[in-house]
Amino acid sequence: MREIPGRRRRLPFRRSEEPARLGAALTCATAWRWPVLPGVGLTSAGGRGGPGQTCACPDPECVVPGAHPFDPGILAATTDPRMIRWWWTNRPAAPVLLATGGTAPCAISLPAVAGAVALTALDGMGMRLGPVVATPTRWSLLVAPYTLERLGELLYAKDRVPSSLRFHGEGGYLVLPPSRTGAGQVRWERAPFPGSRRRSSGQEPDGCAPPWLPDVEAVVDALVAASNGAPDGGSRLAY
Repeated sequence: MREIPGRRRRLPFRRSEEPARLGAALTCATAWRWPVLPGVGLTSAGGRGGPGQTCACPDPECVVPGAHPFDPGILAATTDPRMIRWWWTNRPAAPVLLATGGTAPCAISLPAVAGAVALTALDGMGMRLGPVVATPTRWSLLVAPYTLERLGELLYAKDRVPSSLRFHGEGGYLVLPPSRTGAGQVRWERAPFPGSRRRSSGQEPDGCAPPWLPDVEAVVDALVAASNGAPDGGSRLAY
């Protein structure tokens, strides 16, 4: 088939990715009741991020290529399996996006290097963590839903909060495994596990019980404690 000049072509994908992404979206929506939607994805045209890494959105300078909603928008996120099957049947390589907040999980993210330091420190404290999503650039710790008002009160009460932290709450989104974006492959650093049953790092989730999620205050408190103690008096979780 001839390519139409000026039209960007969707990236090819491995056949194994087709059922994996649809399956992940269906597990989130039907087993865990997490609302999801497809991300914009990537095209094979050159540009920001190099060949094959250009965002499929109209912005040639997109700073998060492939890793954001576009069409449909974030408000379309759903747990309806019929809609999810339709989306990923038509766009099988689309990233899986979780719409955070409301009754869905929220998240706290930080740079990948700082994320590895934080997980080691939190494990040393005996902190019980929930699922952790990892990309080559950032790691995200999933937490129980919180309101923006509660988050504001929590952060206001702190003398110092690491500036590297980002909060994904109401109206936000998070890319879930096994998606691939311009930043690279998205994976589980700590896979979801139901209730108190812990699963080892890197395993894929299974079962129908919703994953256990820690409270945001407990995680923020632990991250603030883990950030202290840098030799120069700064944060150990800095960029």
